[in-house]
Parts: sequence; structure tokens; C-alpha cells
Amino acid sequence: MVAVASAPPVRRAERLFAELAVSAQDIREAQALRYRVFAEELGAKIKSKDCGLDADEYDGDCQHLVVRDARSGSVVGCTRLITDEQAAAGRGFYSASEFELDPILQIAGRRLEIGRTCIAPDYRQGPAIAVLWSGLAGFIHLHGFSHVFGCASFPLGEQDLQAAAIMNRLRRQSMAPTHLHVRPRVPLRIDPMSDEVLDAPLPSLLRAYVRLGAKVCGEPFRDADFGVADVLMLLRVEELNPAYSRHFLERAAQP
Repeated sequence: MVAVASAPPVRRAERLFAELAVSAQDIREAQALRYRVFAEELGAKIKSKDCGLDADEYDGDCQHLVVRDARSGSVVGCTRLITDEQAAAGRGFYSASEFELDPILQIAGRRLEIGRTCIAPDYRQGPAIAVLWSGLAGFIHLHGFSHVFGCASFPLGEQDLQAAAIMNRLRRQSMAPTHLHVRPRVPLRIDPMSDEVLDAPLPSLLRAYVRLGAKVCGEPFRDADFGVADVLMLLRVEELNPAYSRHFLERAAQP
């Protein structure tokens, strides 16, 4: 089943543009990109019946926002969107499989979960991520979401040391108030260490979330299949970084 919700106008005249998937083929293209990034590039163990696709039980219940290259027509970026209505009517939010989400579910206002976000390797140094954010901002603006959340991933490293070092950086830069902290169903295998002993820079996509103004809601979930640590990131839309608000939300509001 392909779930469809209204979306802002698409600027197809630009080289890269964002749009919602409207067909099963659109979704397969997003799943194929996810497979190339997560399985082939990052070595994740994908549990899917379809060879060459990263597909799971949530894909049929949600929206898929894709970035296409207008010259080739190829999907070069994507993210998955689960609205609060879709979660209530279907399997819930994906992140509930990794975290006890009660603090997030108690937040007033409309909530949107994003996940499985990825950009094709050849497009990571260009505007693809900005185009994806702009499409997401348009969806948020159109439907009146007050909070956006989802899992952000980073490598575990040997004995989970890399993940612990990245968490030290996140604790200094972008932690949510404690009443919004969620509990991971599988924690890291290493206890938190002083950031004077262990610290590491943030991966590019995680750094982009932090620059948007997203906050980390507690300790990470250890995803052994994907070989990563996941943190739950929460963005209160009205607290979006002003520089990003001008660039994305105001642009998304234009007719």
C-alpha cells in the first residue's frame, strides 16, 4: 500500500528537487538507495525479503520524501515520515522499537517521526541535504507539526568506544532536558567516560541535526544489525535554529 498525504509544490526546474513518493516504484527506489548506503557501504545486516532493498513493515504505512536529480531522474536522497495519525492507526513509531518513548508521546502538539535518512555518496558534498531539509520543512509547515523526532545513527567502533566518544561530544553540545530523556532498550556495552578522556567529532548528518537545533533525548540504543549507535533526536519546530528557519521554513512557505 502506498500512503499519500498532501505536500508542498515541487520545484522541478532546479537540478535537485524533493517530492513525496506517490507510487510503489518511487518507494522501491528509496529502498534501493537505503540498501546501497546502509548494507553495501556501511555493512548493515538488512532483514528484508527483497534482495537489494532495505524494506521493513513500516514502509507501507508512512510517507517517503525523496530527492531526485532532475537530469538523471535518480533518487539521491530520502527520508521516511511517520505522522502521529499514521502511528496511531498502524504499527506505531519506529523509534519505539529502540526506546521507551513515553516522554515523547506525552508532548502536546502534532508530532512527526523521521528516519532511514540517507544521501547518495556522490551528493554528500553538494546541496542534496539542504534540498531534503527544505522538502521536510515544507511538509512540516503544510501540516502544522510542532515537534519532529527520530533516530540518528553513528558508528559503534571497537568495543563501542567510537560511539561513547561521540556521545561525549553530544552531551556537551546538544542534550535535551532530563524530563525528555528516553530509555534505550539495548544500551552501549561501555559506561560513559569523561569527555576529557574520550571525545570525537560528530558525523556530518548528525552534525546537521544539531545545527538545526535538535536535541539528544538521552543515551543511545545499540543496533547490532546495523553496527551503529542510535540516539533519539527531538526538534521543537519553533526553536529551529534561526539561520535554518530563514533558509528552509520561509522558503517552504513561499507559493
